[in-house]
Amino acid sequence: MKYIQFSEKGPRMNNEDCSNVVEVADKRALFVVCDGMGGLDKGEVASESVSKAIGHMAEVIHSAVPVFTDEDFCQCLSKAYDALDAADVNNEAQMGTTMTFLCFHDGGCLVAHIGDSRIYHRRPSTGEILYRSRDHSLVQQLYEMGEIGYWEMKTSPKKNIVMRAMQPHQETRAKAELVHITDIRPGDYFYMCTDGMLEKMEDDELMSIIGDIARSEERRVGKECR
Repeated sequence: MKYIQFSEKGPRMNNEDCSNVVEVADKRALFVVCDGMGGLDKGEVASESVSKAIGHMAEVIHSAVPVFTDEDFCQCLSKAYDALDAADVNNEAQMGTTMTFLCFHDGGCLVAHIGDSRIYHRRPSTGEILYRSRDHSLVQQLYEMGEIGYWEMKTSPKKNIVMRAMQPHQETRAKAELVHITDIRPGDYFYMCTDGMLEKMEDDELMSIIGDIARSEERRVGKECR
């Protein structure tokens, strides 16, 4: 299993994105990507607290069990919320983060997300996008209700309003959307990204880049096998 991760802060003074990668065993690994909520104080603290807590708890559980279940993830999410509460030392409840989670286990892959950071599953051999997470955002909701068009989602003044996020001291903690993927083949790609990337590219462009990477890797492996 190979992976690449990168992050840029852009025009901001600090980077509110945080990622965590844990390799548990052969073909068993987990990935977390969080995006601290822009415009709120200490977004970087929220994203780091959540990504570290989920990663640590998931590693403990996944090291003991071959198949990672919904119940296992819920334990991780609960620990992450506890860590987020603890990080808000002044009880201001003015920070938050999105969360995307990907766990490869003996039964396939468990995908979870909260907010508008996104996860893709692509098969370069066929050009298919087999899975794309649904954004928990206001513009996504308005689009599905038919109140705005697809292209208006990118230009709407409401595009940064997130309908579901992880924040400390929530009376009702936001739940993650969970998906199980079992159809995973050699050469498949999973891509996790925050909304900053999505503002710059459409799905076709993103998937084209991933396809180019896949073809380059195939050529490299072919040369090594000769």
